[in-house]
Amino acid sequence: MSKHRLEAFSDGVIAVLITIMVLELRPPAGDHLSDLRPLVPKVLVYLLSFVFLAIYWNNHHHLMQIVERIDGPVLWANANLLFWLSLTPVATAWLGPHLGASAPAGVYGVVLLGSAIAFTILCRALLRIHATDSRLAIALGRDWKGKLSIVVYVVAIAVSPFVPWLSIALYIVVAAVWLVPDRRVERVMPKAEAKA
Repeated sequence: MSKHRLEAFSDGVIAVLITIMVLELRPPAGDHLSDLRPLVPKVLVYLLSFVFLAIYWNNHHHLMQIVERIDGPVLWANANLLFWLSLTPVATAWLGPHLGASAPAGVYGVVLLGSAIAFTILCRALLRIHATDSRLAIALGRDWKGKLSIVVYVVAIAVSPFVPWLSIALYIVVAAVWLVPDRRVERVMPKAEAKA
């Protein structure tokens, strides 16, 4: 399988996950703006989940731009990532109406943590088959954002039984850190490729 097929399959899965999440949002029965008020928590959690899936889609796309080859372990590592991402709609649907509850906040964090670890495993599987001076290795570097994300998720899950709002705030912090454009891949790509 080529890296392009892997990327296309992953793109399709992420698109389906976003579609599933939005289908969980039901319009209110009433016809007044005030009838939207109960939907606000669900929409906010949907927005957070959408941002996380978009971040993974962007990072996966950037990763595949500098990958030279893939192998069987990479395919399985990618499948592992897609498994964890596929749990996002369920975790989102549970957290939305129970925004201040411990168990949904903790489970949401477990899905985020599993996704972060799975992305790290994918990166390590790719690094294993690339030279230490490859564009991939140079771009990934020490991956402080990835390591920091995992630590913050662990802390957020640990505090979720006591202060679920703090857990959610920590999830938002991680999203904000990743929303800052990451130029690692663009720095190692020739200018013509970076514009494509």
